[in-house]
Formats: sequence, structure tokens, C-alpha cells
Amino acid sequence: MAIQPTRRSMLALAAGGIAVSLAPLPAAAQLAAPTQAAPIQAAPIQAALDRIRGTRALREGRVTLRAPNIAENGNTVPLNISVESPMTAADHVKTIYVFADKNPTPEVAVFHLTPAMGRASADTRIRLGQTQDVIAIAEMNDGSLFMARAEVKVTIGGCGG
Repeated sequence: MAIQPTRRSMLALAAGGIAVSLAPLPAAAQLAAPTQAAPIQAAPIQAALDRIRGTRALREGRVTLRAPNIAENGNTVPLNISVESPMTAADHVKTIYVFADKNPTPEVAVFHLTPAMGRASADTRIRLGQTQDVIAIAEMNDGSLFMARAEVKVTIGGCGG
């Protein structure tokens, strides 16, 4: 008389087979040496700022950046950016750029504005993995650039970091 395998015994055998087949992977992964070290990127924030700035000067003023001094949750850090501008056809803000200097991709937000908007401001939430500076740059219709900077301390679990 043949013994019929049960569903439970088949699942146990399958799970055991998967565990046994995966067991050699960590050891094999440890033996593989990297062929070449990854090149160290020199300040991605500087490259991003240079791309926006070009040869123009960044001036302080006109931009107000409101951000919390301490963010207990770096996943949703609220920001408010406003720029002093009459928002007329002759004098208006074209673009607002937001950068986080230690993020892997430093340019975190871009807002395109028109004189029809009436005021130059934007509210958003960004993600910050660690304590860092947030930089807001306003590009005016005449090509001039104005900036503001704020340091945001990101705590891990509310314990400081």
C-alpha cells in the first residue's frame, strides 16, 4: 500500500528545498570581490547649482524660506517659499528651485510661475534623510537669481541626529 503525501508534507518539503537552495548564496556573494571601486562623486549639489547658475551671481534677499528647525520625521518636511515680487509682466519670478545639499539627487523641487499667478510662493513637503541645508533659488524674468538657505535638523525617532 502506497502512502499518499499530504498537502502539509509537500509544503514542508518545498520550503525546505528553497531554504537549502538559497543557503549557498551568501557565501558565494562574500567570495566575489568588486572588480573596480565606484568613482566618488564630487559634491552633486555644486554641479546642480552650477547648472542653474551658469555665470550669474546668486544674491541674498527677496526669497523667504520657511522650514522647521527640527524635523522629527524626515519623510515629510514642510517648506514654504515666497519671493518678494510684484508679479507683473515687467517684474516677475519665472522659476523657484529647491535643493537639499546632502540628498543623492539634490534638486528636490522646481516650480514654474507666471505673472498671472499674482504672488510668488509655493508650499511643499520634501524628504530629508539627515540633517542638511535646504536652499531655495528664485530666477527672475530678467535672469537675476536670489536665494535663501535654512538648516533642517532631522531627528531619528525624535532623539536628535
